This record gives sequence, C-alpha cells and structure tokens, in this order.
Amino acid sequence: MPTYVQHEVLGRIPDVFNAEDIWQAPGFALFSRRPLLRDLLERCPREHRGRAATRCFSHVTLRLPQEDVDDDYHLTRGHRARDLADSLAALHQKDFGDLLGSDQVRYHIVGAEDLAPGEIEVRFGHAVYLPSPDEKVLFNVSVSRDGKQWHPVCPVYPNQRLALVGNGIGSHAAQGWPFGDLGAALLVNDGPDAPPIVQMRPKDAFDCSFDARHGHYIITAKRGMEQQGQRLLLRLTRAAEAPLPAMPSAAPAMRPAVWQPRTAPRAEEELTAVPLAAPAPAQRYGESDVTFAPGMRQRLTLAALALPRLSRYRDTGAAALELPFGADLRLGGDAEPLLSIRIDASDTLHAVNASGSQPLRAPAVLADGALRLEPVPAAMAERYAALLPLPHPVSSPLAAGRCSTFGRAAASLAALRVLDSPRYLQRTRDDGSTASPDRIGLSRSAFSAEPGPQGLAITRLSATQALYHLDAKMNFVAAVAAADAQQPFVLPPGHHLVAGHYVLRYDA
Repeated sequence: MPTYVQHEVLGRIPDVFNAEDIWQAPGFALFSRRPLLRDLLERCPREHRGRAATRCFSHVTLRLPQEDVDDDYHLTRGHRARDLADSLAALHQKDFGDLLGSDQVRYHIVGAEDLAPGEIEVRFGHAVYLPSPDEKVLFNVSVSRDGKQWHPVCPVYPNQRLALVGNGIGSHAAQGWPFGDLGAALLVNDGPDAPPIVQMRPKDAFDCSFDARHGHYIITAKRGMEQQGQRLLLRLTRAAEAPLPAMPSAAPAMRPAVWQPRTAPRAEEELTAVPLAAPAPAQRYGESDVTFAPGMRQRLTLAALALPRLSRYRDTGAAALELPFGADLRLGGDAEPLLSIRIDASDTLHAVNASGSQPLRAPAVLADGALRLEPVPAAMAERYAALLPLPHPVSSPLAAGRCSTFGRAAASLAALRVLDSPRYLQRTRDDGSTASPDRIGLSRSAFSAEPGPQGLAITRLSATQALYHLDAKMNFVAAVAAADAQQPFVLPPGHHLVAGHYVLRYDA
C-alpha cells in the first residue's frame, strides 16, 4: 500500500517556534545531524523519475506541544505560530521552488497533547491538504457505529484530491474507529461535478459497500481479521449548494416580495432586536456609542444565531423553531413577518413567506443577499444545523473590571437573548408551560465574561454548557474545554463565542 501520509516526530527542538531549528540544523556534520523537515521533504518527494525528484509536496501540518501553543495564544494572540508558518513557507519556497510548479506552499500549526516538550510532529503527503482562505467546503465526512449518533470527522474541499480517515495516523481521526491501526478509509475526490469514491486500504481486509437507501457507506472487517464483525458507517454530506432560487410570488400587490432588495439602515439607526409588546424606549443597548459612558467601549455583540438540531431535544416536545423577520429584516416585532426561517423536528430548514414554504440548505442567500444562511463548522454539526448571521446585530456594553453573566437566569446580558420568548418555539404537547427556545442548549448561568488587556476572560459557570470558539470570520477554532476561575478562556477581540443558539462577538 502506498504511503498517503508521511508523519515523523522531530525531537530535541530548542525552540519549537524557530523555523531554522525545524527546517535544517546548522553546520555540515552530516553523520551527527538529525533529520529535520527539509531532509524529510527531500527524501519523500511527491513525484520522482528514478532517484531524481521531479515534484515536491507543498502542504505541511505541524503539531506542536499544546502547552506551547496555549502560551503563545495567551501571550501574543498566536503571533509566533503565524510567524512560524510564514517563515517555513518562505524557506520551503526558497529551497524547493523548482519542484513546486504552480502549487502554493501552505503550512498549518496545531497543538497536540501527546507531544513532549521540544517535540514536533510533521505531516505531509498525498492525503494532506490545506485549503486556501476563501475555499468553500465541498462535502463533510461523518462516521457512526449505530446509524443514530453521527460524529463529524473532516471537511473535503473542491481542490482536495485525497483524504484519509482512520485512527489518527492518517489525515483525519474518526471517533470510535473500530479497526485499530490496521486500515484506513480513502476518499477520492474527482471534482465538484463527480461523485466521491470511498475505498478501504488495504482492500483485502475490508468490505466497503454503499447503502443507497440510507445514504452512507458500510465498512466491515472481513472474516479472519482480528476485528471481524466490527462495523463502521461513513457518510458524505454535500455542503456546496447553489444560491437559493426565488420562490414563486403570490402575495398581494402592495406586499414587498421576499427577494426584493432593500437598503440596509445606517449604523447609527441600529436598534436592539428585543421582542417587545409595547413601543420601545428611545434609547437601548446597542443603539449607538453615545449611549455608553466614556471608557465602556468593550461590548458583546450578538452577531448570528446558531440554529439547533431539534432532533436532539425530542423529549422536550420541541416541534419547530421559527424566526420571523420584518420588512426591515429585524428579528421579531408585532407586525406580520415578511420572511421566516424555520427548522422542524427532523432538522429540515425552510424559508416561509406569504407565498408558502421552501426547503433550505446552507449556504443559502435570501432577500438579495440581505439575509443569508451559512453552513455550520463540521465540529459543531452534531449540535447545530446552520448559522444565521443577523442583518442587524445586537450589542450590550461590558464594564471594565467587572464580570457580566450570560444565561437564562442572568439579567446583565439579557438584551442579547433575543429568543427568550415562547413565541419562537412550537411544541407537540401543551402542558401549560411557556418555554422559550433558551431552554434548549442554554444553562441558567452559562458563563461569565470580564474584559481584560489580553481579551475577554470567559469562565464556564455550568459544567454541562457547551461553548465553542470561532474566529473573526466565524471559522471554527476549538471547543472550549477548560474555562474555570483559576484559568479562564481568553477570547481575542473580534472573535466569537457560541453558547446555546447565540454567536457572540467580543468588540473592543
């Protein structure tokens, strides 16, 4: 079987953020010199003729000790990691430029708990691919042992030829991989217009068949294998969709169409989108900077809503979550909505207006781009169905040196919880309660937030509250695992924190 992923652990690196220490050792003591990154790339070319390399690999992932990555993130906001990637890319281009052709050199730095201090793991090869900054996901890969609970594995991009799924030695680790170190699933992508191919390696050890009825692959170990009888399900979900076409209009003549372009309101006219039965007061949080006292420029902004998968909450009787937008595309309000985004108990999304209902799949564009639906990051796909950026974000100020609490029972940031109303949640049973969507996925006290010189210090207040870190463009960074009072999680300015259905951006 060919080697799809080259991986090597480099030890005794004096400074894991020094590109020269990783690329090539100084001097010419060839017999005592340890093999470093340049040597590995030279010994394992992408293509060769005889013993001469004709093409070099250009995408490299570096795994550094997690503690070093965390320290860099806390102290320099990740500057040393970015500088390392840029420096290695420059050295790579300089030494192997004649073997790259039109390939772009890309480096990616990640942290790893299994590495000792001074160790670095290098990965490159045919099945290692790093997307360009603007490249959209083509399809997402997920696995399951029982067909009920699916775990995200990785995205695959239009220009990515191969991906290897296995126990972590390959490109991507699959949760619950039952076949040990023996094999891996190879995904072959022939482009957006061709169906992907899934094969097992080695072929003679596994059966791999496609179940057209359920839309997933069934992988089993053959008779005589140590893992005989073990089974894994693998599913590919296409993510790249065309923009949503306009729905047929049958509305009254004076009603504006759902897809009609509208002029966005000026920033100074932006109002807090809190559903109210009575007219709102003249000034509200988030209206403009003039409502804040000097020195209170830090704020938490509700930038988007994370639409939950209601199938996870069947025991609550949740039948549908419906978000109505008025003619100005503000959420809520007492007037009849112009457009509603609806997700039902089967996790199907719909756009609803006076003309009827149309199924949606992210990404989708509504109202001539004024409203859009974005795919959820793969690492959050088990919990959420899509991200819905708000055309009119809602802000709440943060006082320096003081903690603010976010949660169902917290008053300090209540203006951000725009879904805290029973009107948005439809239920299958009427037990006399008036539950709002906040009962799904948001604790009574989810987290506390305190502005600081490095960013927003987040402390988890509920052990069961799921928190996710997204960057400034809402790309997934990490699940927030540890965030206690002794070691809070620091959210950089411009980045987002996901708690419940709320995607909150820290502005400073």
